[in-house]
Amino acid sequence: MVNFSVNLLAEAKIVYTDGGVLAEFAWTIVVLPFLAALLITFFGKNLPLKGAEIALGTIGYIFLYSSALMFVHVTEGIANEFFINVGTLGSFDIEFGWVVDGLSIMMYFVVGTVALLVFIYATNYMEGEIRYTFFFNSLTLFAGSMLVLVSSPTLIQILIGWELVGVCSYLLIGHYWENKDNSSAAMKAFITNKIADVGLMIGIIILALSSGSLRISEILYQATHDYTAIQNVAFVSGILLFIGAMGKSAQFPLHVWLPDAMAGPTPVSALMHAATMVTAGVYLLARMFPFYKSMASDALDIVMLFGVITLLMAGLVAVVQDDLKKVLAYSTVSQLGYMVAAIGSGAYTAALFHLWTHAFFKALLFLGAGSVIHSVHSNSMLEMGGLRKVMPKTFATFIIGTVALAGLPPFAGFFSKDEILASFNHEGETTFFFIAVLGAFITAFYMTRAVALTFLGEYRGHGHPHESHKMMTTPLLVLAVFAIGSGWANIPGVYTGFTTWVTTRKTPIVEYHPESFDMYALSLGLAAGLLGIALGYYLYQLQGSAETGDEKIKIQPIWTVLENKYYLDNFYFKFVIDPVKITFAKAIDSFNTNVIDRFINGFGQIVSFLGGIVYNNFDQNGIDKLLNLSSTGTDAAGSKVKLMQTGRAQQYLMLFLGGVIVISLLILFII
Repeated sequence: MVNFSVNLLAEAKIVYTDGGVLAEFAWTIVVLPFLAALLITFFGKNLPLKGAEIALGTIGYIFLYSSALMFVHVTEGIANEFFINVGTLGSFDIEFGWVVDGLSIMMYFVVGTVALLVFIYATNYMEGEIRYTFFFNSLTLFAGSMLVLVSSPTLIQILIGWELVGVCSYLLIGHYWENKDNSSAAMKAFITNKIADVGLMIGIIILALSSGSLRISEILYQATHDYTAIQNVAFVSGILLFIGAMGKSAQFPLHVWLPDAMAGPTPVSALMHAATMVTAGVYLLARMFPFYKSMASDALDIVMLFGVITLLMAGLVAVVQDDLKKVLAYSTVSQLGYMVAAIGSGAYTAALFHLWTHAFFKALLFLGAGSVIHSVHSNSMLEMGGLRKVMPKTFATFIIGTVALAGLPPFAGFFSKDEILASFNHEGETTFFFIAVLGAFITAFYMTRAVALTFLGEYRGHGHPHESHKMMTTPLLVLAVFAIGSGWANIPGVYTGFTTWVTTRKTPIVEYHPESFDMYALSLGLAAGLLGIALGYYLYQLQGSAETGDEKIKIQPIWTVLENKYYLDNFYFKFVIDPVKITFAKAIDSFNTNVIDRFINGFGQIVSFLGGIVYNNFDQNGIDKLLNLSSTGTDAAGSKVKLMQTGRAQQYLMLFLGGVIVISLLILFII
């Protein structure tokens, strides 16, 4: 076994610049999406591209600005933070602002790059769809909300960004709300995350009260300098923060919302799974890593445990999915498990490096899946097959994403996944290490299965599939380049630039394993990936399972358990949702019967009583008498006038002349 480890950034060795004007005006990339959303709301439908041009321009600016920040950071190093005080709450200053350091700059670049490519792709993918303008409005807000979160220098701003991301995801997942399944999926995502958010909120309150500050840098300073107040609540608050992260980053058992979120349009799935929302939990753990490592190391053991459980269980469920997007969704859950487990093992840079590489190849795979679905008008791989012949660009780029995810060299996933495996081995976590290796095998297998069912064999669907428009294939080609090249940013023993990027922070990253070159871990990980691909190719191509729709390898009852997702949804409905619904329904019924109905009935009785008074006294004795009197007077006058109706023309003429004379005299005297 060959190991090379590098420990960086003891507190006295931090070297960085303040970033100058570029860092000072980084707030523009956070604010601009919200201004753009307002413009799209009021003017979007009247523009040539129905508001998409505003969204594209905004994201283009974010990409260019984040690229400039990344360039300066790579060459010089930036670590700075800015605060704007908007008031006080008790003894706490309520502040907003923005952070410009290695971690935030990396996230700015990932969000800006992936979002720009997704937005370009969506202009064609969503063409002719209902609520086109609203879609780009919501998508712009989605990206902006994630930037609010990753730029946060305070816990209160993190919470605001956290909730904004959740609201936007609800709008986008339920974009096709006319379909009940879609609206239910949006609600499921929203409620599941709200449950987890309770933990996050309580954790934030505890940390704020114990530290006396909402500033993250101040909390991390106290944590790394052994402040007693922080130490007393470290474990509890660390677990509570992780519960919040479990919701957003879909960790077992709070992962159930993410596969159902595939109900949203494919561009939403790509952005959500690659650069927004699901990475928020990993980002939170990474931002708070000095706190965890210094004072909440016991909590990190729990973080690692749940990460390992998630990566294995989600990977197994991905094997049995027939929906192409759900294969990728469970794959995302599994890869998030790798990231979370790496954080738990202390491998800060390995976790973030996998977030970095995963963003590009997972966006590539989702957009590739969208290209296929757009062509065949079906999500089911059983209605695909043979598409390599008619969709060569989509096929080639999807293969690149698949190999990157499977962890084969020289593609990006090979380098990042190897670092995670090496961290487990380095820490002596033998059981977790072999589970992670097994996860690598499963990943390679289910992705080979997906490729075989989608692209190999003969076409089993309907219609005439064709290659997608260049507005959709061009982003695929660009992401394919990133899926190959992004892994070269961190090669242990050769070049470790990524480690320097993400560890340049004002608060030191203490005692961690940034990367290691571990030949044993590398060899097992590579062997697992190759074996998974070989077995998948043998079963689905050589044995013809791709032609028959996967029937040959179904092993009961394991397959049934996996198809039912370990019956977790059934469990939640029976023991959580239904009891709550029944209890809530009974409470509502009781409130309706005993409060609302009684109020309405009482109000009705009062109205009836008052109506009787009005009827008897005002209507009968007032209005009716007045009308009767008026009628009687009219009848009497009519009788008198009737006497004048003789039918004689001479009499009528005399009356007329008399009237004229009387009126003339009156006028004369008046004048």
